Amino acid sequence: MRPLRAKTFNTAGPCDPRLHYMVPPTPRLPQARALIDMDRYFVVHAPRQTGKTTGLRTLASELTAEGDIAALAFSCERAKVAGDDVGWGESILLQSIREAAERSGWPKKLLPPDPWPEATPGTLFGTGLSEWCRRSPRRVVLFFDEIDALQGNSLVSFLCQLRDGHNARPDGHPFPSSVILCGLRDVRDYKTAVGADPGRCNPTSPFNIVTKSLRLGDFTAGQIGELYDQHTEATGQEFTKDAVDRVFELTQGQPWLVNAVAHEITFEMGVTGTVTAGHVEDAKERLIRARATHLDALVARLYEPRVERVIEPIVAGTWPGTDTSFDDDVSYVHDLGLIRGTQDLEIANPIYREVLLRVLGDRTERFVKADPRSFVLPDGRFDLQRLLREFVVFWREHGEVLIRQEGYHEAACQIILMAFLHRLVNGGGQLDREYAAGTKRLDVLVRWPYTGPDGERLVQREAMELKVWRAGKDDPLPDGLVQLDGYLDRLSLTTGVLVIFDRRPEAPAWKERGSFTQATTPSGRQVTVLRG
Repeated sequence: MRPLRAKTFNTAGPCDPRLHYMVPPTPRLPQARALIDMDRYFVVHAPRQTGKTTGLRTLASELTAEGDIAALAFSCERAKVAGDDVGWGESILLQSIREAAERSGWPKKLLPPDPWPEATPGTLFGTGLSEWCRRSPRRVVLFFDEIDALQGNSLVSFLCQLRDGHNARPDGHPFPSSVILCGLRDVRDYKTAVGADPGRCNPTSPFNIVTKSLRLGDFTAGQIGELYDQHTEATGQEFTKDAVDRVFELTQGQPWLVNAVAHEITFEMGVTGTVTAGHVEDAKERLIRARATHLDALVARLYEPRVERVIEPIVAGTWPGTDTSFDDDVSYVHDLGLIRGTQDLEIANPIYREVLLRVLGDRTERFVKADPRSFVLPDGRFDLQRLLREFVVFWREHGEVLIRQEGYHEAACQIILMAFLHRLVNGGGQLDREYAAGTKRLDVLVRWPYTGPDGERLVQREAMELKVWRAGKDDPLPDGLVQLDGYLDRLSLTTGVLVIFDRRPEAPAWKERGSFTQATTPSGRQVTVLRG
């Protein structure tokens, strides 16, 4: 017998309860069972690596074990190669169903027919499912995982055959009692895929609960604690409450991130004692620097036109578009998991927020040649004033070129300064960034640890606010001072820096930019104002 292995935090593929710590998956989709009992066809969607496949497999297994349903979860991924070849796509799907059913260990009477019945392309899929349901002594429920893999005419044919089989059920036609399409996209995108051409079928009727399209949510703070408690019970290693709270704050419950942070701490970093919030901070930085596969796959989307159209106003703090196509783009970016919701446009979590700006600033960082160590003062603190002076030199020399090269043109100033800061601060400190669409600013907190004169560990904190003076607008200085006041209040700091980038056509020549002045905020704080 194979020896029992210690469980781990999973960061690759579906969870196996024998091998991985895991949050019970089916409670994360509380409505799914009721919809299946009502014989509904519906969609489950969520970003990648949030637990969709694990949830589908678990639910299918639980339903089948009850004895009245033959529920099967299988992947459509192999059918991607078929493209517009409808017959090939149908054959791959049916073969995937048969293989998944055979792996499930079902009795022979529940398995699909072998071979599938012959039919002409465009009807093979529906004919095969109908024959299987005619023979099955149980109701058949199918979970189509990775449905996004279907492309072009293969997707059109698939949806049309689902519609026909669904609508024929009241006449006694054997067909799956419930079908669940699972992927990145919401139901509207499957409609769009076949609805643009009037000659194609109308896929709406199988999805008569479109308002109930289910999105697999992220973990709650309680679920993160439950997950980490499993590790504590197995190993004795505890996560402090502050550590769990910090994980939730940084990840907002994104399942892959929650597991990745814990894996980084317990395995990659080799922490053996109690896990603290400090360990969480270290793990977060390591994940960001390593650009793990999940993060790389996410940021690869940043230069898609639909994604850039949504993310750029978030970084720039400007008001986004209001047309219908922009609403569709917002929903698409939300489905990818990049933003938190579709109303208040904010990046989904602080880790994504950090990764996004680092990726967008990669080009600028290559231009920064200053030595980060030269900005450390003799007492160990960070010399922010020198950094600002160095940035002025850099901005005068490279700013105009970098702005022209930057794909996110409206957010170019913010991206360039963030890249400069990251290059010089990140060697010994950390940057916290806050930004969202419509705020007209980007807030930055530099956190720099150092040792005090008595040997105590201290953290220097420096706050900055970035604003842009755009064409046809008033000088943002008055609003910037008010906003900086509010930011400093939250941080309990007495002073800060307001950076104003002038993007007006009548702005001073580049060699004249970079003036420093002192200003007083409404609350009486003395702050530095840098105009670039």
